[in-house]
Amino acid sequence: MNQQIVISGIGGQGVLFLTRIIAEAAMEKGLPVLTSETHGMAMRGGTVISHVKIGPFHSPLIRAAQADIGFFLNEANLDVHRGFLKPEGLLFINTPKPGDYLHVDATRIAKENGFLVITNLVLLGFAVSRGGLFCDAGLAENVIRKLSPDNQVESNLRGFSLGVAAGKTN
Repeated sequence: MNQQIVISGIGGQGVLFLTRIIAEAAMEKGLPVLTSETHGMAMRGGTVISHVKIGPFHSPLIRAAQADIGFFLNEANLDVHRGFLKPEGLLFINTPKPGDYLHVDATRIAKENGFLVITNLVLLGFAVSRGGLFCDAGLAENVIRKLSPDNQVESNLRGFSLGVAAGKTN
């Protein structure tokens, strides 16, 4: 199993937590994994991007047009980071607007459920339910449960399950 994943967002959107969940899920399956993160001006709402490589890679960075999957928590980053994706790659975008990608309004779903901080998990659940990611919902839920702070386990699992549900109806 080889998979290269780009995760893009802005500071505070949970890019790093999403990266950690994906990396931990790969390790739970016994797969080799490398990650790399660029924070930029994240503390001031700037761009954050991470690369996750699952498989026998030697470098954590993903070259242009090599990513199999892209997670974009901020639609505005699409113009900047889309170039990492292969032409046939899967692109999951947090947006209400349809396009040449798979989309879900994760921000709206999170807000409607009272936890804006679960936006990243809504997008992850959506992506897992739509296929293409190396792991299934059960493994992702176990990792979310394992990595979440005690006071956020239930809300994080709720966000993930809302994303899974959205993926089955969208």
